[in-house]
Amino acid sequence: MAWAMGNQGWGGEEDGGRRRRMFDGGELRLILLKLIEESPRHGYDLIREIEERSGGVYAPSPGVIYPTLTMLSDMGQIEEQQAEGAKKVFGITAAGSAHLTEREEEVEALFARLAELGSMRARASGGGPIRRAMRNLRAVLGEKLGDGEADSDTLHAIAAILDEAVQKIERL
Repeated sequence: MAWAMGNQGWGGEEDGGRRRRMFDGGELRLILLKLIEESPRHGYDLIREIEERSGGVYAPSPGVIYPTLTMLSDMGQIEEQQAEGAKKVFGITAAGSAHLTEREEEVEALFARLAELGSMRARASGGGPIRRAMRNLRAVLGEKLGDGEADSDTLHAIAAILDEAVQKIERL
């Protein structure tokens, strides 16, 4: 399940548990390609950046991002770069840059759409420090737990921190 603030609250989804796609596959490929052109990035960084640019309205799941990155790599538009750590960092190729140039107007429209999503959400909700904190929590959990490499001690420590936060909120 994708975690987002919806009509059902945190984690809730509309339409019987099925989400409407925010962007079709071709549009998401262009968004990822443009973000990678701006700066080499790994998957969770791309998720965070899209979520940030949409004002928290849209955060694509790793199950959408990673296959799309594989496709872009197979198409020769991005390539893995040397990076520290376990995360795969991708950079754009000449073919990827050429593709973006060919589709420049569409790319600009997609990023305008992302920005408008954030503007609409901010106008509707006033932004909100809790939403920001939840975005930060999702991002850090994705970083710490996303690769499945977290050991038992780390998992227990994270659970204890979350349990403590819940208890403090209950006492308010």
